[in-house]
Formats: sequence, structure tokens, C-alpha cells
Amino acid sequence: MKQAFITMLGMQDKMNQKVHQDWANQNFEWYRATWIECGELIDHYGYKWWKKQTPDMDQVKLEVIDIWHFGMSALFGENQSCEQIAEGMVSRLENYSYQGQGVREATEALASDCLLSKGFSVALFWDLLNAVEMSSDDLYRQYVGKNVLNFFRQDHGYKDGSYVKLWQGREDNEHLVEILSELDSRSESFRENVYSALSNRYSDLSV
Repeated sequence: MKQAFITMLGMQDKMNQKVHQDWANQNFEWYRATWIECGELIDHYGYKWWKKQTPDMDQVKLEVIDIWHFGMSALFGENQSCEQIAEGMVSRLENYSYQGQGVREATEALASDCLLSKGFSVALFWDLLNAVEMSSDDLYRQYVGKNVLNFFRQDHGYKDGSYVKLWQGREDNEHLVEILSELDSRSESFRENVYSALSNRYSDLSV
């Protein structure tokens, strides 16, 4: 697990550098982005007792991955290496035990902690991961996929507003779910394969 954490932290650092080269010293409010993503997750899961709702678990799990992006970013401290951060993450999970929280309850606990601490709890995130029935392998596969999508967005005008998020009537996130189901995450070229598949679908926008 430690090596997976190191890999993901390194990818997140590179993504953040693409947005701002000196991101680590900008004091961005990662906790705020995290709790807002928690709200979006609940929206996809459903909370309206006054109408029929069916949880969209594919989108719920993508929101979990978005939360992980911001959460990892919040863990970076001054002069800390990815390995040091990963060691801290593993240490926090050393005696971890899932207590069976529901999706809404686990999400709200994480959001509440973000607001109170203005930080990110790896253990509370792990509760959410278990609540939505995602394994650490699922986390890694879907994180890599979403990280590649974020790079793809930046490469195609996300920052200046020229990026087109709807492809043939569906959001790029929905296309990503399909792509990840078709590719082998164990392949050494997994990241490159995801990017290539996104490029192929994006190039079809004019067709």
C-alpha cells in the first residue's frame, strides 16, 4: 500500500504543478474543495426522502476519487517527500477498523472533519471507501484514470474555458468509467492507454 500511496502522491504533485508551478506554497483551501465534493457525492447517492431516488454508484465512486485528489493535496507539508507522507498515511491506517458506517454517514463525518480541522483525515476517508464498497485496488485504478483525465482537460483548454466537457451528450467522467472498464490497470502503459482512449473519443466530437 505504501508504494501505491507514493505513486499517487507523485501523480497528484505533478497535476497540481500543471495548475500552478508553486502550488505547495499557495495555501489553497483543499479542505473546502473536499467538503464540497462530499456534497456532490451525496447528491449522486440520494438524500431526498420525499421522492424516489436510485444511487448512481458509478458517479458516487468518481466523487470519492475527486475527494482523494484534494485530500492527498492537503497532506503535503513543507519540505515533505512523497515517501514521508505515504509513511504517515500507512501509520494512520495501521490499526484501522471499519465500523460499518453508511455512505451518507461516512461522507458527512469526513466533511465535518474537513470543516473543523481544515485538513484531511485518511482514516475517515477509508470509512467512506469501505462504505461505497471500493477496495484499495479500486482506489488506485480509478485515481490513475481520473488523474489522466485531469491532465487531458488541462491539455485541451480546461483552464482558459475552451475545453468541451460534454461528449455526445455525456460528461467526460461517464466516458472515463467506460474506458477504465475496458483497459487493464496492471499494464505498464495503463496511463498512456487511458489518455489515448480519451483522445480518440474527444476527437470524435466533430463527427
